[in-house]
Amino acid sequence: MLGLKFETETSWVDVAKDGLEQLLTDHAFAEQKAAANAMSITINYSEETDLVKDMIDIAIEEMEHFKMVHDIIIDRGMLLRQASKNDYAISLQRFFPKSSDRNEALVHRLLVAALIEARSCERFKVFSDNMKDQQLSDFYRDLMVSEANHYTLFLGYARKYMDRAVVDQKWNDLLAFEAEMMKNRGTVAKVHG
Repeated sequence: MLGLKFETETSWVDVAKDGLEQLLTDHAFAEQKAAANAMSITINYSEETDLVKDMIDIAIEEMEHFKMVHDIIIDRGMLLRQASKNDYAISLQRFFPKSSDRNEALVHRLLVAALIEARSCERFKVFSDNMKDQQLSDFYRDLMVSEANHYTLFLGYARKYMDRAVVDQKWNDLLAFEAEMMKNRGTVAKVHG
């Protein structure tokens, strides 16, 4: 369903469990960044009414997710640590060359957002399926559904704003790039680490 070209190894779950505070902190800030990205799209493409409505909904939902992750951190006696750079997202954002074409720039943003959501969905499934901690297993299973919905929404909008064949080629190229990048990951307790 997600079309990802590289599957996360279950060994990443052990890394994530061993660095749970780091993982939860990274996840919390990923939710904030996702909300900020959705709001940025509403600002930069304010004339796209349907897109703006959906991005507002995503921004609200992502901030609700941030609160849920933050609550788990507090309930477990942990601290929300400082945010760190998300080298995964930065690498994806650099994949497409900067474009002066406003429409193409939007499509690129939507494709990158779709892939981040798809990978998050896949990671949350791997995590939930391999956790003995029932609270975290249930939590990540529930979030997995939300991430999948966001993925399909972003990809659907990208296909709306440009010829489907062109978008699908860009999507496949981005998927291939991300798969190569993911082969060297899975060793850090981060959602995309």
